[in-house]
Formats: sequence, C-alpha cells, structure tokens
Amino acid sequence: MSAASKSAISASGEELEVWAPNAREVAIEQGGERVPARDAGDGCYRVPAPRPGEDYFILLDGRQRPDPRSQWQPHGVHGASQRVDHTAFTWADRGFRAPPLDSGLVYELHIGTFTADGTYAAAAARLPYLAELGVTHVELMPLASFPGRFGWGYDGVCLFAPHPAYGTPDELKRFVDRAHELGLGVLLDVVYNHLGPDGNYLAEFGPYFTDRFHTPWGPAVNLDGPDSERVRRFFIDNAFMWLRDYHFDGLRLDAVHAYADASARTFLEQLGDEVRSLGAQLRRPLVLIAESDLNDPRIVRSVDAGGYGLDAQWSDDLHHALHALLTRERNGYYEDFGALADIGHALREGYVYGGRYSQHRRRTHGRPLGELSGHRLLGYLQTHDQVGNRARGERIAMLTSPARARIGAALVFIAPFVPMIFQGEEWAASTPFCYFADHTNEELARAVREGRRNEFAAFGWKPEDIPDPLAEETFRSSVLRWEESQREPHASMLAFYSALIQLRASTPELLDGRRDRIEVQWDELQGWLQVRRGPVTLLANLGEHAVDLPSPAGRCVLAYPAELREHIAGVTLHPDACAIWKS
Repeated sequence: MSAASKSAISASGEELEVWAPNAREVAIEQGGERVPARDAGDGCYRVPAPRPGEDYFILLDGRQRPDPRSQWQPHGVHGASQRVDHTAFTWADRGFRAPPLDSGLVYELHIGTFTADGTYAAAAARLPYLAELGVTHVELMPLASFPGRFGWGYDGVCLFAPHPAYGTPDELKRFVDRAHELGLGVLLDVVYNHLGPDGNYLAEFGPYFTDRFHTPWGPAVNLDGPDSERVRRFFIDNAFMWLRDYHFDGLRLDAVHAYADASARTFLEQLGDEVRSLGAQLRRPLVLIAESDLNDPRIVRSVDAGGYGLDAQWSDDLHHALHALLTRERNGYYEDFGALADIGHALREGYVYGGRYSQHRRRTHGRPLGELSGHRLLGYLQTHDQVGNRARGERIAMLTSPARARIGAALVFIAPFVPMIFQGEEWAASTPFCYFADHTNEELARAVREGRRNEFAAFGWKPEDIPDPLAEETFRSSVLRWEESQREPHASMLAFYSALIQLRASTPELLDGRRDRIEVQWDELQGWLQVRRGPVTLLANLGEHAVDLPSPAGRCVLAYPAELREHIAGVTLHPDACAIWKS
C-alpha cells in the first residue's frame, strides 16, 4: 500500500473506538493494509478512523468483521463498512418542529413496498399525497441493514447503517427533509430487543447478549447484567444517531415487553430521560412510542409517578376488539374478543384487558390505564403486524365487507386515541402485506419457513395456504398499486377516510384525550352501537337485522351506505350501516 493510501486512515488523527472485551487482538483493515488497534482499557480499542466513503473492516482476532457501529454497509451486512460525514449534508428544515402527537395522525409505511421502486426517493415523491390527506406523522418500518434485498427490517444487524437497497444515507436525509418541508413529522421503528441471526457478529465483540433470558426471535439483549452499561450505551447512541443525524422526530420501540431488564433504573427509563435531554439540546420535541402487549400503563406514566416516561404506546386491544367483531374471527388471540362490550371497554378504559381474566392467556392480564389521557395510546384498524402476520397477509377489506371496514375506520377516528393507518388502508388496497425475507442461508431459510407454518397452526391456517416467505414474488405481491386508489371501489373508500380525517381535524372534541367524556351505548342482542363525543355521534349496526334508533342531534355529515332512512321517530339503520351526526 502506498504512503498516500496509508494516510487515508491515519492523517486526520481521528480514531474509532471499538468495544471488544471478547477479543484478544483488534485491528483495522483497509485496502489490504492491517493497522493494529491501541488498547484503551476497559475492553476498548482505538483504531485510526478511515475517511468517509472508504471501505474498511475490523479485524477481530484475525477475522474480518463489519464495524458494530458501521454507518453504511453498501456491500451488505457481511461486507466492508464505511463512515458517513453527517456534517456534509445541507438540511433545509432549520426551525422545523413536528406537529404535536396528541392531535396527530400517524401513517405507517414500509419503504420497500410503499412504491414500485421501493426507494426513499420514490417514497418522498408520495409525501405530498400524505400531507394533503391530513397525515401529521409518517412512521417508517425499520431501516437498519439486514441481510438480502428485501424484508420487513426486524432482523436488522447493522443498526447504525441504513439498509442500502432503499438508497443512500443522503437519500434518506432528503426524504426526511422533504417530509419536514411539507409539515410532516417522521418517526422510525427501531428494534432493541433482539438482532437478526444472519450477519449478527456482536457476540464476538462483547457481552451484548445474555443467556439468562430468551426471546421468540433469538438471544435477549444484555440490559441488566455484567457490562450492560456499554450495551445500553450502544443502543442509546443508536437512537441519538437517528434523531440527531437523520433528523427523525421520534422512535417507535419494537416489542418492549421482550426487554429482559430487572434493574432499578430500566433501559426504557434511561432511554426516555436521555432522549428528552437530546430534544432540549436540539430545541425540538422528540417522542418515544413503545410497542407492548403488557397493557401496563407504567410504560407511559411519568417517571415521577413511578412510570417509564414514554410518550405513547401501541394498543392492540382496540384493534383486536374491532377485528374480531368485524370479521367474526375467534381463533388465536381473537378468542378473547368479539363482543360490542369490548369496543365499549376499549373506548372508555383504553384497554379491554386492564386487569381482566384472559381466556387465551389463561390468566388475568393488564392493569387499568387510570387517569391517563387516551393520547397515550395509538389506536388502529390495521398495522404491519396484524396484516402481515396472517397466512396470506390479508387486509381488513379482504376479510369483511366494505361497509364493515368503514365502521371499523369510523370507530378508530372517533376514539380518544392517536389514530394510525397502515399504508394503503385508506383506499382498501387490493394488495396483501405478506411476511417476506431474503435469506441466502439455506438452514435459516428452512427454519423461517417452518416457523411461519408452526406459528399459523394456532390460527387454524393450512400450511399450503401460506405463501413462501423467501420467494421474491411474495415480496412483489405486497407492493402498493397506487393507480387503483383513483378507481372504484377504492376511490370511494379513500373519500370516506378523507371525510373522517377532516371531521376529526375540524372538531376539537375529537382531539381531546379525555376518556371520561366519551359516551358509549350498545345492544349485544340487536347489534347496534352508539358513540358520542361532544357534538359528534356515531351510530353503527353490526347486527343481522335493521334497527330503528332515535336520531342524534344535528345533521348527518357522513353515512354508509349513503341512502340513510330518517323518519319522524328517528333513523333506520340496516345491517352494516353506519352514520355520523354533528350538532
């Protein structure tokens, strides 16, 4: 290697720090040159920092490995790493502040299937549509580099490096910048409870994982054992990178119920504290949203009140209650749901199971939400999980009638929660959202296929009905077809969603998180449901026969079917009809 080339990793004086207490010898390799690392103590090594854009490997006892904190993996998760000069990008969003989440509308999307191109640039071109629709926050499914060309992103292994199939780091920044230009906040789904199995070299570097606990996806992250402070720092620094260097406005934390953490000050609490401090430094609000199936309000309760202090959490109870009622499915975890009373409990109490006995779990589940605002929960009819974790990835409109799907949407938007919709839901997209992955390791591919079949057995789905998750066609079938949103029956569904979004945005009472101000009545036998929030009243008939009900005050502003029969004594609702009045 020439002297000029050698200077590329040494002239600046910058160093990379590599925490590798499990290694005997650490070095950096670039362009065939090997430079030993300096032992900095406490399991840390310092190596000369390559220039941004220069390929390099960390040599771990002679083995080539990507840098655990690699900022860019253009050659895949097993290939050479690169640094990114985050100061080189010129941002245009100076002074941008994301809209308040409390009055927001979140739109979850997957970059790889949101458009035919599956890139940040192509997704950015669709952002004006989302802004016009009334979306306030775009939530991206995970972007950390994972093996193969396509996947959901929950098997990421290079957490600091955006997945190269979607575009470059600068193209991701341009996506965020464009969203901010349109007034949209941008949230990112991050996975800190496990890493994927393919390309995960962290255990060779240090005790990132513990064998004291196990998760459904692999070894549990070491959040409370020996050397866990370094492990926590790794994940908190990762959160800081997305929020600071890529200007994300918040993070969605995947499956926090899988965090194995018995420490007095949990990782969740520490992450919340440090992200709040970062927001103060950056002078812009940053939010943390947890996914949890614990129905535990401590996640969103303030630290002073004994909680973890996160801003909000996904609430599956409303989804499960709606799904079971609308589709009449009762298999798997849906066996706990299906009554109109479940909708009433979800709307009023936040959780359906807030200390109730769960037949599916065969134990009492959850605890009451208490006085907390409904804004601490996200409410939804569909998510990537609840669509994609079906055998064929069916959306709600494929499982029930268009009329019943509209009832579900209306209940989400009248609920006192922060509403969220999943890409294409608003026009009842005809494309499924299947589970897909691109594993080249045959043993892993076989395990994934078998695991999906075994998982679906609990729902009574036949193995032959499950698309091959490793087939490219399964991925391609999940790509949205944007042209269909302009033709029937999709256009009328889009118009219905647009009307719901406008109604919510223009009605202060619908933006109020006070759950004690919502009135819910129902009749299990006849199948009707009435929800009133301030001047807005929703009537829906989920029964088998037409029902006559008193007309609410005001005028009917939205109905499906549109031919609503009002008479002197009130209104007749036919099966699967719904209508909204505003006084």
